[in-house]
Amino acid sequence: MRVLVTGAAGFIGSHLTEFLLGRGWDVIGADNFVTGSPENLAAASRDPHFAFVEQDVSEYIAIGGPFDWVLHFASPASPRDYLELPIQTLKVGALGTHNSLGVAKAKGASFLLASTSEVYGDPLEHPQSEEYWGNVNPVGPRGVYDEAKRFAEAMTMAYHRYHGLDTRIVRIFNTFGPRMRLNDGRAIPAFITQALTGVPLTVFGDGSQTRSFQYIDDLVEGLWRLMQARGVHDPVNIGNPHEMTLLELAQRILRLTGSSSPIVFQPLPVDDPKVRQPDIRRARALLGWSPRVDVERGLILTIEWFKKQVAKGAAS
Repeated sequence: MRVLVTGAAGFIGSHLTEFLLGRGWDVIGADNFVTGSPENLAAASRDPHFAFVEQDVSEYIAIGGPFDWVLHFASPASPRDYLELPIQTLKVGALGTHNSLGVAKAKGASFLLASTSEVYGDPLEHPQSEEYWGNVNPVGPRGVYDEAKRFAEAMTMAYHRYHGLDTRIVRIFNTFGPRMRLNDGRAIPAFITQALTGVPLTVFGDGSQTRSFQYIDDLVEGLWRLMQARGVHDPVNIGNPHEMTLLELAQRILRLTGSSSPIVFQPLPVDDPKVRQPDIRRARALLGWSPRVDVERGLILTIEWFKKQVAKGAAS
């Protein structure tokens, strides 16, 4: 099998790339390193079945040879990134998705879109099922990411319905693990970095807003099962339904790191979701998937990786 992975140098894209290489697939990775890192592809680059193309997928994609799959994972994904890169975020969700779908159509390949729980916005339904249409502010600062992904889903379904393209859509809930950036801005990397460097942990609002966190290995397994499924074209939530408040998360990370950093509270960002929990009944029924890695075990593994990165930074 030969596959194109856009956003291959990103957190999720690099783990997915290694997973597919481990199954003997030929993987062409594409990235422009806006938020991804060449270091994430260090292991993949040693595999003879891997090739890399530096490519902004918002521009025309011209990569030779056949493809069995196009996996579209290119996009800024943290609030810090898409608030700093609003135009690029909209372009990769719109033009990047269109171009990636065009490659899949031209090659007769199947297509998988990495969408997000952000399509639900600040949800009025809890937990969030795939039938929920969301509560999104299209003109708010987070709208550039939310609406880019909602457009990407609509474009993907249009290619499926109009061109008969074999498509999948995964709605990814909060995922964590090694290779997240220290300055990513999302809760887990922020809290771990702050705890390891002895600075205060920044909790927005009163910390009562909830999130549901899954370890990267569970996500990749869910993606693989979705790719193997037949006739599953509607969106599928992949996430861990175990819900916790952000204050609880901060306290747990302090305990696991042994840090004495204090917790400080800052104003809640605009349109920040108050709750986030996936309804995964569809994934269980259609894919036979549910998360296996305990959140605490995942945090321990992630903290160990972050310790090495903080030590590298201190040494340099």
